[in-house]
Amino acid sequence: MVYHSSFVNEEGVAKACGCPLLPLKSHIKGPAPISDQDRTDIVDEAITFFRANVFFRNFDIKSSADKILIYLTLYINVALKRLEGCRTLAEGTKAIINLGLEKVPVPGEAGFPFGGLFALPQSHQEAALELVFLHHFIYREIW
Repeated sequence: MVYHSSFVNEEGVAKACGCPLLPLKSHIKGPAPISDQDRTDIVDEAITFFRANVFFRNFDIKSSADKILIYLTLYINVALKRLEGCRTLAEGTKAIINLGLEKVPVPGEAGFPFGGLFALPQSHQEAALELVFLHHFIYREIW
């Protein structure tokens, strides 16, 4: 059974490229609202559901938060592959920080892994907002 995001109510939530800018547990200022530390956020869901969801070939999208869950599942997979050869905590930390510093393609750019899944940005400002939001996920886990 595929696990879906519990963030289905998107009323009043800002969007960029068709994705809701969901609350995150973070101390880093970004476009996402800050979530309470005792509440589950989309990153927590992605980590919790990763092990089960990674085995499915198909994923029926029930809400636009599921798109973020798919993106985060891919990102977690990439992060784990980067950590494969790391023998110490310091090497692993450096690998993840370097991954976070890499240029992340946004919808509409070459190299974006989910071409038809996300809406194309309507402006450079929306593309920049989506980029900052995606990086906010990354830094939420690193720091």
